[in-house]
Amino acid sequence: MTGSWESYKDVTPSPLTVVVSRRVKKGNETAFEQLSSRMTERAANFPGYLGATLFRPSSPDDPEYRIVFKFRDRETLNTWEASEERAELLEQIESLLVQPSEREVTSGIVTWFTLPGQNPVAPPPKWKMTIVSWLALYPAVTLVFVLFGDLLASLPLLFRTLIVTVVVMLLMTYVLMPRMTRWFSFWLFPERNKQSR
Repeated sequence: MTGSWESYKDVTPSPLTVVVSRRVKKGNETAFEQLSSRMTERAANFPGYLGATLFRPSSPDDPEYRIVFKFRDRETLNTWEASEERAELLEQIESLLVQPSEREVTSGIVTWFTLPGQNPVAPPPKWKMTIVSWLALYPAVTLVFVLFGDLLASLPLLFRTLIVTVVVMLLMTYVLMPRMTRWFSFWLFPERNKQSR
């Protein structure tokens, strides 16, 4: 397969997740959080905005904030990032930082493989993501059929697959993958684990 990761992201139709890492100068935390809230409020008024989460520093000794937000596609994200509304607040935010913001854009199942409270990291190799995803997916699907198999069997195929996929995706996104990513972080992110020792 040819082409860079950046070119792949540009053509993917799936929602985009942006992870921004910002290290705030000591004493400017309140001002930073206020500006971040205003930034989120402005972004929410733009088409394609799908939500945002602010992760505060994991310890008093680490001034890093992580802001994770999503847009429907590349076009709507570009519109927001080129807007005057964003540029005005971004200039104020950057003045409160120890160093310029770090930014990473991901899409697809890559967004499952993040470690809240830590810096953005390069996604693991696809084969590792596939294995860990399968380790979560197999028991999730099996559990759904064990618990609801008889009920599902009486439903038309389209409704059966609709229910199964909705339940499994919710489990994968909000329950299983956050845990699997933490449990397998030593294998998914070996370089990060080496650096933390």
